[in-house]
Amino acid sequence: MTKEPNLVITRIFQAPRELVFRAWTDPRHVAQWWGPKNFTAPSIKIDFRKGGKFLYCMRAPDGQEYWNGGEFLEVEAPKRIVQVMYFSDALGNKKLPTDIGFGPDFPAEMRDVITFEEAGPLQTKLTLVRSNPLSVSKKYMEDKGWGQSLDKFEEALRDLQK
Repeated sequence: MTKEPNLVITRIFQAPRELVFRAWTDPRHVAQWWGPKNFTAPSIKIDFRKGGKFLYCMRAPDGQEYWNGGEFLEVEAPKRIVQVMYFSDALGNKKLPTDIGFGPDFPAEMRDVITFEEAGPLQTKLTLVRSNPLSVSKKYMEDKGWGQSLDKFEEALRDLQK
């Protein structure tokens, strides 16, 4: 039996690795890009260190808020981050995916490995590998949401370089 592939997203950004890493980890910058198109991020809290916690809020255009909490399992600046993320309330308490309208097939925790590789002069290759099976990620449009977030991330990077 073949194991189903996980969600993997790769993007090349026209920015040095240290800047891409900072934009990914600094709460002031994360607030500019976290969430799909037309979503805002009114609250971003990050204790960026191994064992540190994070708590992000995405606000939909209709005002509905979605919270994600998590913990950094590994931090190797500016090369790699391993983290666990889950749905939460505004205090960071875990919520089940079914509590926010997802099906029972959606995992209660998602393990992400994010790598930042130099891809050429002033270019960085960012790769996100999520532990969710690809079919589950596509069913809940995680691939599209991450794609839109990374579009916003690219815009935030351009602003940082001005």
